Amino acid sequence: METSSHMKLLRTIPLFSHLSDGDFIEVQRRIVEKKFQKNQIVLLEEDTANFMYVVFSGKVRVVHLGGEGTERILAIHKRGDVFGEMALLDAKTAPATVISMEDSEIGLISKETFDAFFLMNQTVLVQLVAILCQRLREAQLVLKAITLPDAEQRLRSILNHLSLLHGVKDSRGTVIALRLTHKELAGYTSVSRETVTRLLHRLVQEGDLEMLQNRTILLKPRFKHKMQFL
Repeated sequence: METSSHMKLLRTIPLFSHLSDGDFIEVQRRIVEKKFQKNQIVLLEEDTANFMYVVFSGKVRVVHLGGEGTERILAIHKRGDVFGEMALLDAKTAPATVISMEDSEIGLISKETFDAFFLMNQTVLVQLVAILCQRLREAQLVLKAITLPDAEQRLRSILNHLSLLHGVKDSRGTVIALRLTHKELAGYTSVSRETVTRLLHRLVQEGDLEMLQNRTILLKPRFKHKMQFL
């Protein structure tokens, strides 16, 4: 494993920072690192009971795959995020596929390592419960957003949700630090790509947001103000 930078990153993640020095070194030694190109499948449904994953670089999306290659995005994980722990706990397959959004480096932690070093540590278990609670809250927010009857409300709600998870504030407003295509936003909001394109154009014209050159989205204060009334 590449190691000094990855070791520093692991130590900032609560699930790892509460391991003893000896256990941390042993877990780090057992991590298998893999590189994935953009749009490569990281994890299929049938693989979910075997590993937990750490994102060392890049970003991945968790999706339900539908007919004709359609995707409904459930979550996005970035550098420093951990995922796959739920299936290791109950040995059941999660109904989702994970796909890299850009070139990514992912660390794989086997169920054997997970059981030996994480489940046997009471302090780490508290952090694990916190992660599961966060997953539940995020799932509830996405579910609430995609069940809104109006397409514009759905898009606004999802953009606000992404800004809370991935937003970087500056003098202009909040930049969503993700490069999302219109197709990916459509997968998040459960509306057509054409509808997303039309709505984004309208929101730009109304001064609620700005599409930046690197495909990130700037949510202006006007956008946040309107969210108070949704």
